[in-house]
Amino acid sequence: MKTDELREKYLAFFETKGHTRVASDVLVPTWDPSVLFTPAGMNQFKDHFLGKVKLDYTRATSCQKCLRTGDIDNVGRTAYHHTFFEMLGNFSFGDYFKRDAINWAWEFLTDKKWLGISPERLSVTVYLDDDEAAEIWSKDVGLAVARIERLEEDENFWPASAPSQGPDGVCGPCSEIYFHPDQGKSVEIWNLVFTQFNRVGDPPDNLRPLPSKNIDTGMGLERTVATLQGVPTNYHIDNLMPIVQAAAEVCGVKYALDTDAGRRCRRITDHVRACTFAVHENVYPGANKEKYVVKRLLRRAVLDGHQLGLREPFLHKLVPEVVEAMRNAYPELAETADRVAGVIQQEEANFFGTIDAGLNRIDRVFDEMRSDNRVKVEGEVAAELYQTYGVPPELFEALAAEHNLTFDWDGYTRAMEVHGEASGKVQHTVMGAKGPLDSLKHALHSTPFLGYETTEAEAVVKGIVVGEAPEDHLCDELNDQSHKSVRVVLDQSPFYGESGGQVGDTGRLVGEDFEFTVTDTQKDGHLIVHIGQLTKGIIREGDAVQAVVDTERRQGIRRAHSATHILHHALQKHLGSHAQQQGSKVDCDWLRFDFTNLSPVTAEQIGAITQDVHKLVEGAEQVKWETLPLAEARKLGAMMLFGEKYPDPVRMVSMGSFSKELCGGTHLTNTSEVEAFEVVTEEGVSAGTRRIVALTGPQAIRYSEQISEAVQSAAETIDCPQLALAENVSDLLEKQRELKKLLTSGGTLPSRDASGVATNISDEIPNSAQAKEILTQVAKMLSVTPLAVPERVAAVNEEVAVLREKLTQRAAAGPMSADSLLEVATDVGDVRVVVAEVPTADANLMRQLIDQIRQKVVLSAILLASTEGDDKVTLVAGISKDLQARGGHAGNWIKPVAQALGGGGGGRPDLAQAGGKEPSRLPEALEVARQKIVSMLDK
Repeated sequence: MKTDELREKYLAFFETKGHTRVASDVLVPTWDPSVLFTPAGMNQFKDHFLGKVKLDYTRATSCQKCLRTGDIDNVGRTAYHHTFFEMLGNFSFGDYFKRDAINWAWEFLTDKKWLGISPERLSVTVYLDDDEAAEIWSKDVGLAVARIERLEEDENFWPASAPSQGPDGVCGPCSEIYFHPDQGKSVEIWNLVFTQFNRVGDPPDNLRPLPSKNIDTGMGLERTVATLQGVPTNYHIDNLMPIVQAAAEVCGVKYALDTDAGRRCRRITDHVRACTFAVHENVYPGANKEKYVVKRLLRRAVLDGHQLGLREPFLHKLVPEVVEAMRNAYPELAETADRVAGVIQQEEANFFGTIDAGLNRIDRVFDEMRSDNRVKVEGEVAAELYQTYGVPPELFEALAAEHNLTFDWDGYTRAMEVHGEASGKVQHTVMGAKGPLDSLKHALHSTPFLGYETTEAEAVVKGIVVGEAPEDHLCDELNDQSHKSVRVVLDQSPFYGESGGQVGDTGRLVGEDFEFTVTDTQKDGHLIVHIGQLTKGIIREGDAVQAVVDTERRQGIRRAHSATHILHHALQKHLGSHAQQQGSKVDCDWLRFDFTNLSPVTAEQIGAITQDVHKLVEGAEQVKWETLPLAEARKLGAMMLFGEKYPDPVRMVSMGSFSKELCGGTHLTNTSEVEAFEVVTEEGVSAGTRRIVALTGPQAIRYSEQISEAVQSAAETIDCPQLALAENVSDLLEKQRELKKLLTSGGTLPSRDASGVATNISDEIPNSAQAKEILTQVAKMLSVTPLAVPERVAAVNEEVAVLREKLTQRAAAGPMSADSLLEVATDVGDVRVVVAEVPTADANLMRQLIDQIRQKVVLSAILLASTEGDDKVTLVAGISKDLQARGGHAGNWIKPVAQALGGGGGGRPDLAQAGGKEPSRLPEALEVARQKIVSMLDK
């Protein structure tokens, strides 16, 4: 039986038993903070099991994409371990229980209409105390007692060992079904979990029966296919073996089951399949959480290829094989194949660029450990390898294990925390968490949202939550206005709870004798939670309220949200269909939009994108929304973001004929209501992901005005036409560099020094687009934000003026060179001593002059001084090498001189620098210098 055939048969079978076929959840469930990747089929049904949502069905079946890394070291080594795999499941939410679950499992496995496995090849296990399940297997199914094995809680309970070790919460016994081949070990192919208890505290009597019992079963697709096809490992099944063979071909090896190369090819197959699905969902390799998992998997596969002799990227060549193998179940993979391959290739290239140096460093570490008789790899060393060479610690640990060395994970974690770069660890699925809002979920299930039609509505207070977790609690009434963060749940609400990137509404809840200020609105499951502070009176559960949204702020949010859809369209038009949303946040007339793009967006592209947005805004296109079946929305061409799980039916937002997106946010009714749109910044946020920050409405209009004002201000500062600002600033910066060079080299102001550039550009005022382009150019030159340009131009202009003045003063003071200073030198015995003031010279120039004199005179001592303003003196002293041998010491010489100026300092025997605060005492200090060097040389 083929893989695609088994997947379809399983789902069809349970549909005949009244189950609703539910699509796989996304691989990265952003709605669930307890996991990085979907670890099991039940994950998307957690709230169903806990009764937190209103059920449209009580029976479900699915084939879920899963990713786990807990057993990553076994991938490729054992017959059945994967990181990415598919889990077939059937679920009951307070409907059928053990009898039906067991009988249906047996029917599907043994009936010739379905799988037709011989009953003689199957046996089962049950939990030690689960007499009910054992009896069903024995009496209903007819299994001999010898083929029903009772096991302890560590094997046949979910979560494992829950009765004795916890955690508290929903749990239950399970029953596993094993297949026995003619040769080799038996294989677990199905696990039936009976969630029937709530664990409360330690034993005994800590398992309390649940009022509603549930079924959660799982059958590993790849493992069962391997069983039916009679192949030695999951990697030899019909849809994985072609990838394995392709991996062997790309790596230039012949595939064989029990060889090191064979194991590496299987691991490469698993990892490239996992990463293809993850990158397809816009999870790119990175430093933290799920992105780090992808990076780790890719680099582990690259290491396998490297150890097979490859030195160039190769994994990306396997993406088409993965797409082809999974095409029937996941045809959407084909839409992103090129992008996925590009991302993988880029990460490969990055790692191949450092892997040889990293492996050489690891070999040296192992050699040092052997010579020192150490057996544990130090965490700080592993952190250095990751930061310097990009070697994930898991790879380092695996290599260490091959040398029988252990790994200091605690030390690694501490070292990475110092550098602020701890990688995310995959967490486990958690169920049964309790809190005051959970009680409201059980009672209300959801809060109807009225905000699409109105911003003001009558409602009733259903719950008041006071305090912070874990001390938060429900209360019947509240009259204490000191609580800054109270949560209120209503029976219905026009307030939008933060979701889909749109921030929550603010406003007021007004009752007969109270007022509650809403400072934020969040969602908890399907509940809308109003967060804020009681500002007047007493609020009670059951009170009638008028819920009033801040309409001005809501309108600004609507402008920004509708603008993201317009921007999304423009990005795809100018950058390509790959430029899909990776995340967004919309606030009042402000938006942040993350999208997929491997390179920065050029200024020309930003200009074209902005121009397109402006045209669509000015085009006054109608904005409308409707709720319709998901299949119909797809048929109509609605954009489906990869990695998003959509409900069915869905809400589709359309703008004219150019945009159709599935979105639950609030929007305008016409694109012209955006009013204005301005891009503020474009920057990278991670590998392959760019970010645009933009403004809409009044904020955009004001920003455009500020841009024009900034150009005008900067141009007035340096007295040039606004259209010529970029050329004049470029000239100003060049002048700044020239003058600094002259000042530090001892030069003087050129006789033909002028400011500004000759230009025939008129004084015409630039339009908005021109002003923005000009300011963007100048901001880049100055390495500042656009609106900071005037201040920076003024600072540079002022510095240029100061530099000119210093050079003018220097010219008035006469020539400054080693020769001119030696002309005023005195002799102390056979030593040439220079003690002099060098007007406008900085410390760098004084050091140069000292070096030049020491090169000219073998026995020399030089101390130079320069003043700046009324409160600063800089001193630099130098002693020639031969004079140091006689006891000369620049640091000892300069110290009393600095003290005479109200300062301090010192330094090495050859060169020392110090400072003072009283320039008026400089003549006196220089006399101290002359006396000090005489006494020093007399010793």
